[in-house]
Amino acid sequence: MTQTIVEKIAQAHMAEGPKRPLRAGDFVSIRPSHVMTHDNTSAVMSKFKAIGAKKICDPKQLVFALDHDIQNRDEANLKKYRSIEAFAKEHGVDFYPAGTGIGHQIMVERGYVVPGSFVVASDSHSNMYGALGAIGTPIVRTDAAAVWATGEFWWQIPRSIQVVLEGKLRQGVSGKDVIITLCGLYNHDEALNAAVEFSGPGVASLSMDARFSISNMSTEWGPLVGWFPVDEVTIEYLRGVRQRLTEQGIERVEEKDIETWAANAPRPDPDASYAARIALDLGEVTPHVSGPDTVQVMQSLAAIEKKKVAIQKAYLISCVNSRVEDLEAAARVLRGKKVASGVKFYLGAASAWVQQEAERRGIWQTLLDAGANPLPPGCGPCIGLGVGLLEKGEVGISATNRNFKGRMGSRDAQCYLASPEVVAASAIAGYIAGPHGFADLALTRRFTEFAGNGKESSEKVEILPGFPERVKGRLVLLPQDNLNTDAIYGKDYTYRDDMTPEMMAGVMMENYDPQFAARTRGGDVMVSGFNFGTGSSREQAVTCLKAKGISLVIAASFSQTYLRNAYNNGFLCVEVPEFVKRVREQFAKEIAAKEKTIVAGEDVDIDFTSSTITWRGESFIFPPLGSVPQSLVIAGGAENLVAKKLGVVQFDRDASQTRD
Repeated sequence: MTQTIVEKIAQAHMAEGPKRPLRAGDFVSIRPSHVMTHDNTSAVMSKFKAIGAKKICDPKQLVFALDHDIQNRDEANLKKYRSIEAFAKEHGVDFYPAGTGIGHQIMVERGYVVPGSFVVASDSHSNMYGALGAIGTPIVRTDAAAVWATGEFWWQIPRSIQVVLEGKLRQGVSGKDVIITLCGLYNHDEALNAAVEFSGPGVASLSMDARFSISNMSTEWGPLVGWFPVDEVTIEYLRGVRQRLTEQGIERVEEKDIETWAANAPRPDPDASYAARIALDLGEVTPHVSGPDTVQVMQSLAAIEKKKVAIQKAYLISCVNSRVEDLEAAARVLRGKKVASGVKFYLGAASAWVQQEAERRGIWQTLLDAGANPLPPGCGPCIGLGVGLLEKGEVGISATNRNFKGRMGSRDAQCYLASPEVVAASAIAGYIAGPHGFADLALTRRFTEFAGNGKESSEKVEILPGFPERVKGRLVLLPQDNLNTDAIYGKDYTYRDDMTPEMMAGVMMENYDPQFAARTRGGDVMVSGFNFGTGSSREQAVTCLKAKGISLVIAASFSQTYLRNAYNNGFLCVEVPEFVKRVREQFAKEIAAKEKTIVAGEDVDIDFTSSTITWRGESFIFPPLGSVPQSLVIAGGAENLVAKKLGVVQFDRDASQTRD
């Protein structure tokens, strides 16, 4: 059976899973090469201790990098940082203190990410590691604690989408413009929760820093993985990493490994099966701007320049666009010029090494001479921490990766995203502008979806003791797409410690349909649309359904965070888009009448031995739930399962609860 690159790399790192070649939808236990945590290391420490774990399974897997709140000099924050450092020293974990750089940059520049590796982090921008031919994907804190304790975490293989890059970028167009274009051109969840494989002749023309930008911000586009093939650009970068590490006496990347990757780079099978294909001519891409307040809306630079959108702040910071190439591009624009009166321009390198290199080349001084306000290497304003935040009524232009309302400061401010060159040019002009003149070219949307992905097939599944062979229950349809966690379990209850399971069951779905709790009962099977459980990471959006006795949720697709929280709490979720589409067809009248909760008159039958759903005489196949997801459900969740593996009888579940 042929495989995509994600299926291949997952196969190579699988600790438990199907005894056949992996395919999209499979649940597996993965032993990652590395797991990075940042300031949230303290929260993972709490989970680790609450489980009852006493030692790290493999200290070489772990990397701690303090980067989010490094401008905060309050004693409480400094105490947290000291405790993380002490924990790292006690367990022999690689530790990078505040000021070393942003964790993702440290992971790539210090040799932790190599071709064919599987590297995760408790941070959403882990996709960046895909630029080096690795799987980079985010995990939640519970998963990080599981890796610390057992060396493993569970993962569901995502569908793969091939993005074929053709042509070559024109002068003045950057990797940031490529990913802004993809976010804006394919903005209807085409790539949501997918693994994106970039390919095609255009890849060779992209620098490594451009690839980092594209992979990093693929997170905002929706994929879980943004993978680039290994080529001469990758090999040259890895040789540079090796040289810098060797000068420090570190042998993390060996020359023989680099030669192996150059001769036999990880690749998908030539006839691998994809869920969809996107084609993009890089020659058509021109500078674009995302926003305001969303990456799903973009404007060409040519169009927005005419509007003369005034700005008060400009930012050249973050893990997506503050590497040497980015700083150099901005310096070319700013050389000999000054930031406009009334504009504050904030500058922060991705790492201390990046800043040192920029200083050595004279880039840093050029930026300072133009009027940039330097910040330490860290996340800072990008995550809404430290100095330089957007204030009420202000407009900012930023080379960061997110412009969600309120993320970089006041909810009454506006934020646009653009390339370093555009940010620099805007800082000089005092309004959103670019250094080069570009025509407003039309972009061609080329998206081909392959029905069924060619991989659905029924197979006999062995059922573990304690897991149901089948579930039969009344079908309850919630037809809405993007049903978020606030609708499932409202903010008024999220931080209350007095909520019993019975109370939680009584207020579930209150913000979606106040009558939902009264109209449903234990044993019901919920069916909903695409991207179920989007929004915040509150676990109660799962546990309230368990409290009600809902048997499982069947959705067209799930928010990845919700899916992870569900299985981490031992709650069944099954993704079956064709079944959901059919149910919606059957209740088209009720949906047209805007009924929020539709209680069907008959049961739906889910057979886990054959991975088949039967309803109204029709059958639908879903990805098989093998030993990995079954074990999570039987144990009542990931933390219980880890505790069981460690031989711990009981642990404090409440002490490790993630609220939001």
